[in-house]
Amino acid sequence: MNIQELTNISVWNSFYESVGAPSFHHSWEWGLFQQKCGKEILRLGLFDNEKLVAIALIVKVKSKRGRYLFVPHGPLFDIKADKLTQHVNADDRERIQAQLKELTHYLIALAKQEGFWFIRIAPPLTRDEDHKHLFSSLGYRTAPIYVHAETMSVLDVTQSEDDLMAGMRKNTRYYIRRAIKDGLQVSHHNSVEATDDFLSLYHITAKREQFQPYSDAYIRYEFESFHTANNAMFFLSGLKFAQQGLSKILAASLVIFTSASGFYHQGASIHTQYPAAYLLQWHSILEAKRRGCNYYSFHGIYDKGRTPRAWEGLTLFKRGFGGFDVTYLFTQDYVISPNYYFSFALDTYLNLKRGV
Repeated sequence: MNIQELTNISVWNSFYESVGAPSFHHSWEWGLFQQKCGKEILRLGLFDNEKLVAIALIVKVKSKRGRYLFVPHGPLFDIKADKLTQHVNADDRERIQAQLKELTHYLIALAKQEGFWFIRIAPPLTRDEDHKHLFSSLGYRTAPIYVHAETMSVLDVTQSEDDLMAGMRKNTRYYIRRAIKDGLQVSHHNSVEATDDFLSLYHITAKREQFQPYSDAYIRYEFESFHTANNAMFFLSGLKFAQQGLSKILAASLVIFTSASGFYHQGASIHTQYPAAYLLQWHSILEAKRRGCNYYSFHGIYDKGRTPRAWEGLTLFKRGFGGFDVTYLFTQDYVISPNYYFSFALDTYLNLKRGV
């Protein structure tokens, strides 16, 4: 086996699509986004007798909390994803372990050469003891903190619209119908001009909920990166259409798409008597269905011991649309330098501060 840097978008995307495009965090566009944010990246391909058998996006993180090589929702092995996850069967275990070992050795050498403290991998593998052992047998340990969602609420959108409605919690179904009756509208935007509308509501939401928002540049870069492949869309929900758009925006979202799923990744809203957020999600679900996706992911939900308790209310909202939970193996760390324990302590403190 050997590892080569992949610079051809067609080669990357061909493999990514062949395994089911389980997470947008391992798409070509997510790499573009990281570069816009000023981070160095590597796109690696693992070859076995000239056959590409795995891909790995590497993000070089250099922050005050630590220096590490990060693999976001990857690596992706030559295994067809099921329900947005990869699962290593017993027959494939030895082969996948050898591939992960090869990648780990490559990253260890890179980390030592460039002064990184540790390797952090957020694998899209199902959370079970076999996958945990796959990593622990190579010297990995569970990271003290998540980077990307480890537990998500996901809806199968291959069902008919009537079946989707029937699968919802009674209150959720009622609020969607009430929003329509109240005259709420939802507009879809795949142009950069809608970013300002989203951000104006996003700032209000962050202040109300007292969370640290992403920067305006971060939101803009994320949309722009996926917009190049027509895989990003803003949804704005509100009252009555004015000549240039909605007269009053009550809820907004940024949804990222892959061929497999729509992902509700950024959201904003104001407190109102109108159930705008419910209608917003319904339109997002229908857009994923229109694009031929199999799933719509509401993304992160409460995971005891890993996410803040404040997520419980949002989780209740997301699960109200029906569907099932996807649980990824906890993020894994490989220690390179004693400096790792400084980062470990800061991450542990951050968890306490977040109310995990």
